Amino acid sequence: MGLTKRRQAAFTVIGLCLLAVMLFPVYWMLNASLQSGSSGAGSTLLPLHPTLAAYRLALSQQGGNILTSLVISCGTVVLSLVIAAPAAYVLAKTAIRGRSVILFALVVTQMIPGIVIANSLYPVFNQVGLLDTRVGLVLADTSTALPFAILIMRAFMASLPGEIIEAARVDGAGFVRTFVSIVLPISRNAVITAALFSFLFSWSDFLFALTLTTGSSLRPVTLGIYDYLGDNVQAWGPVMATGVLSALPAIVLLAFAQRFIAVGQLDGAVK
Repeated sequence: MGLTKRRQAAFTVIGLCLLAVMLFPVYWMLNASLQSGSSGAGSTLLPLHPTLAAYRLALSQQGGNILTSLVISCGTVVLSLVIAAPAAYVLAKTAIRGRSVILFALVVTQMIPGIVIANSLYPVFNQVGLLDTRVGLVLADTSTALPFAILIMRAFMASLPGEIIEAARVDGAGFVRTFVSIVLPISRNAVITAALFSFLFSWSDFLFALTLTTGSSLRPVTLGIYDYLGDNVQAWGPVMATGVLSALPAIVLLAFAQRFIAVGQLDGAVK
């Protein structure tokens, strides 16, 4: 018993050390953002004289870029869920021909490098006028988020007991009503999980934003941070402050969604 406790204590210490190592870059970003005017190498370990000057500068220069990223990410989430939810239901609960091929194709799309997709989309978007547009970036980001959203929701919907769907149909519900009124509410956690990852895919996108924008009229926050990084960066405060501000939406969403990703999705569904 004593040995078991010592092992648990040792594992806890090792886990905390690993966690500290992983979180140190985040701490250093926050620390440097509070030392306005400091260089990266000149930052002290603690912000002895903290100031929010870097945040004021970052908001004045990057506020519009952060708003652009929010619009693009929310658009990606909406478009991904509108397409992925019914597609996942069909792939999970109907015996359509070629289902295994479709699922295999969805998995394969996750392995295609992003630069290949970006280079493929560029001439198409150029012809149809979607370069330098929010709609174009939403479509591009959706091409990455959609397969993952379908796969994650399909995996959950496939595990739904068939009795629930049969009971709805016995009560007179059609295919669409069964999906909207029964399947979607039960699949809430899977839908939220897919929405969360779709948002994160789009929010952190740099490759599509760099490839599919040619001017300065449309700048997501990832490109805004990139613009700071010249050959001789003197003040890292605004860079780090922008990094902290750009991380906040993801942190808030993760804190909100983690309880929906927990187990127990089917509690009360089967009586």
